Amino acid sequence: MKRVVSALLLLSMVFGLVAFQCSSTELTSAKLYIQQKNLTKAKEALMKEVEKNPKSDEGFYLLGYVYGEEGDIPKMLENFEKSLGISDKFKANIDDSKVYHWSQSFNRGVGLFNRATKATAKDTSGMFYDKSIAAFQDAIATQPDSVSSYKNLTFALLNAGKEDEVVEPLEKLIELEGAADSYAMLGEKYYNDGVKLNNAGDSTTAMAAFDKAIEVLEKGKNAHPSDPDILLILSNAYINANKLDVAMEAFKAGIENEPDNKVYRYNYGVLLLGADDFEGSAEQFEKALELDPEYENAYYNLGVTYVKWGTKLREANIEDEENMEYLDKFKLSLDPLNKFLEFKPEDAAVWDLLGKVYANLGMADESKNAFEKADRYR
Repeated sequence: MKRVVSALLLLSMVFGLVAFQCSSTELTSAKLYIQQKNLTKAKEALMKEVEKNPKSDEGFYLLGYVYGEEGDIPKMLENFEKSLGISDKFKANIDDSKVYHWSQSFNRGVGLFNRATKATAKDTSGMFYDKSIAAFQDAIATQPDSVSSYKNLTFALLNAGKEDEVVEPLEKLIELEGAADSYAMLGEKYYNDGVKLNNAGDSTTAMAAFDKAIEVLEKGKNAHPSDPDILLILSNAYINANKLDVAMEAFKAGIENEPDNKVYRYNYGVLLLGADDFEGSAEQFEKALELDPEYENAYYNLGVTYVKWGTKLREANIEDEENMEYLDKFKLSLDPLNKFLEFKPEDAAVWDLLGKVYANLGMADESKNAFEKADRYR
């Protein structure tokens, strides 16, 4: 999932010094050092100030300011909290500083993210992704309700291959805005966990992961009833969780309520295909295509339906050499598969499937051409 994110308008912050009167020697020195950009000396003076005066709201505020200038966001926030714990005198300054450092961290994260996507060496790319992740985490720390920060952190984690770390930011995105893509990505994460566990032979833990996916995606479906990504992943999760009957009823009810909903038609067709109900599956994909003649995935699955249907008929009549009914189904797969390739002409797997269909139909030249294209695009 390669994504390029956009930077914010750069914000600026001007440090305003509080009047020197009634300030301690340490505070006065620190302010002068800050003006001179001598952060090391400023920090030394401020550490003495807060050690001598643990109730120095200004001392902790200025110490937080210095840490922010050094790029140490956790230390900045820690000292800001100490200042606010004493009084609200510097709250406006602290709020301005948090917004400023949020924009700085966010834009730094964007720059590092985009450098990572352009890097050709894996190690270099990984290094930039890690730095980008840290920058977006700093942005979140300064503005915990920033939707854009959580989104970009999620993209950076996914691109860095750290799928196990996306749960928290995605849950926060769902809490903050409840967008369809957040539900879909979190549901897909749990679904993929289930598939991996299943492939590793851990069916019990896999089922728990599929159940998590279903829980998230059902909530997403309630919030976004027609989102195609949510519905597709949900139908796959139902199938893998051995809840085909539940899925059938859910999507059948959806079609009864919204017969012109192409997404419900498509997903019901996927479920029927998984249950080897080829006639019902073909009917749903064809109706989805009547509603949207540009529905490329429906063309693909309609073609696959006829291929699987033909294969099943051939296996069932293997001893009846005169029964050629299966060839009719293979022929019916040609149009939708070729139509799908108009949308995705470099899909090697579909060219390979088409080559096998042509071979079964005795169309040698077409089969050879399809296999050559499969090899070219593989």
